Amino acid sequence: METKVLEHINSPTDLRQLSEEQLQYLCKELRDFIIDIVAVKEGHLGASLGVVELTIALHYVFNTPEDLLIWDVGHQAYGHKILTGRKDKFHTNRQINGLSGFPKRSESHYDTFGVGHSSTSISAALGMAIASKLKNEDRQHIAVIGDASIASGMAFEGLNHAGVTNTNLLVILNDNAIGIDPSVGALKQYLTNVKKGTQNQDNIFEALNFDYSGPIDGHKLPLLINELERLKTVEGPKLLHVITTKGKGLKPAEEDQVKYHAPGKFDAKTGELVPKIKADEPPKYQDVFGETIVDLAKQNERIVGITPAMPTGSSLKLMMDTIPERAFDVGIAEQHAVTLSAGLATQGFIPFCNIYSTFLQRAYDQIIHDVALQNLPVVFCLDRAGLVGEDGATHHGVFDLAYLNCIPNLIIFAPRNAVALRNILYTAQLGLEQPIAIRYPRGKGNIIDWKKPYSQIKIGEGVCLNEGEKIAVLSIGTIASEVEIALLTLTNSESIGFYDMQFIKPLDEALLHSIFNNYEAIITIEDGSLIGGFGSTIVNFANDHNFKNPIVKMGINDEFVEHGSVSELRSTQNLNADSIRAKIDDLRRMIDHS
Repeated sequence: METKVLEHINSPTDLRQLSEEQLQYLCKELRDFIIDIVAVKEGHLGASLGVVELTIALHYVFNTPEDLLIWDVGHQAYGHKILTGRKDKFHTNRQINGLSGFPKRSESHYDTFGVGHSSTSISAALGMAIASKLKNEDRQHIAVIGDASIASGMAFEGLNHAGVTNTNLLVILNDNAIGIDPSVGALKQYLTNVKKGTQNQDNIFEALNFDYSGPIDGHKLPLLINELERLKTVEGPKLLHVITTKGKGLKPAEEDQVKYHAPGKFDAKTGELVPKIKADEPPKYQDVFGETIVDLAKQNERIVGITPAMPTGSSLKLMMDTIPERAFDVGIAEQHAVTLSAGLATQGFIPFCNIYSTFLQRAYDQIIHDVALQNLPVVFCLDRAGLVGEDGATHHGVFDLAYLNCIPNLIIFAPRNAVALRNILYTAQLGLEQPIAIRYPRGKGNIIDWKKPYSQIKIGEGVCLNEGEKIAVLSIGTIASEVEIALLTLTNSESIGFYDMQFIKPLDEALLHSIFNNYEAIITIEDGSLIGGFGSTIVNFANDHNFKNPIVKMGINDEFVEHGSVSELRSTQNLNADSIRAKIDDLRRMIDHS
């Protein structure tokens, strides 16, 4: 009869009582547990399967949480969560009011640092290690970082500093040759050569004053335990190079590591994916971008595509497959992606720089200094704008309208639907003389027949969707769909003015003057931060022109929005059709009684 181990593990203290044979049983049980739940509940699968042995070894050897363990990004931390007291709640992972999909300090004292964006672990662990020295504490500090994340500039900044300290820092390089997509760049080739034993150059990590060991097989648990025990006695910064297989233990996940990074629902026994695509469904916005950019690039040889490590997620891979000489995955390097785009723009190319909204935050100085200050016509395509759903606070793209709004020279556009996205992409390559940011959400729209003939969009022009009286609703972007639903069930909805403003910068001031002169009250709606965003811009316009109309702003509150489905989160933020309808009714009553 097979030994059951996992059901008795409620903390790493329990784990440390196990024999080596029991630890081997635990590896299989932990993999099966992750597979069984993620198959139904969805989430990030491949990364966590690949570090099962490493996770068990770390908590077995080190005295967590007294010893501080930081997981870079956190896609691989499911096993860590299960072993640190959250096994019985793991079925709530990424669901509203449930466990976060990433390590989170407020969730557990075993989660020593909140993560979600890449390449932060070394700097964070070094800060903790320096703090321990200042407080004369005897602790271990371990940063687990992948081969894609360690190629990022921030990771090198951390390594560069750590190498001149005498801190008790262990960096574990989890090398599986893939992030979400396959790793790219010269460092990837260097690590490949190290694994093959063909690297003739000096060891890059030893050159940075790290005590380097490895590479070792990250799926041989006794080997991992022995090496970690040895490294506990080594003083100063050290790096352990561990080779793992992403998706280990589920054959389809090993064979198609990109697809099984976050595969959605699948059969836990066979790994077969549950089909999502149905006939005659609207496309994903990322595919509207991907297919359109390929079509435009075939006609315009000056178009180039750039993405920092998201070719599949952004659908730039379609261009990389068809026009590879003009499409570039630069790795997890958002700052480089932006300034590379700026350099291309100085030479007459039209760079379409596709970065998830939340990750563009990492390149804010480059947007201002290298692009906008020089007024270079870079086209920023901000995928995953607005509420993204189950990935939660670290991934919502709700700050872009606000943090871009204050930058001079920058055009800011949000398409209402797939047709508008297609047309603004077309417009952007016709010869804009300044940079433009185009933000659009994760997932699908509501238009099936989107491949209509191209139509140029006039920069700074809004669209009237319905002329009304008394109350005007002004929206920006795809949140307009919630307004449309609200108006379908609203009494006397034909009397409500409805305007898709399209641009925050430049504003359609002529249209706004008409709106403020012809309506008694205004509602603004955006799936972005209320502070500094679209609604704030409309309020500023009204103030500048001495309009006294009541203005009601609807958007993301001054808080970090947690995880849940997009529909659930829109409801919590009062951004769904019911909330919009209620707000219109409230304004009607106020106007009628005034």
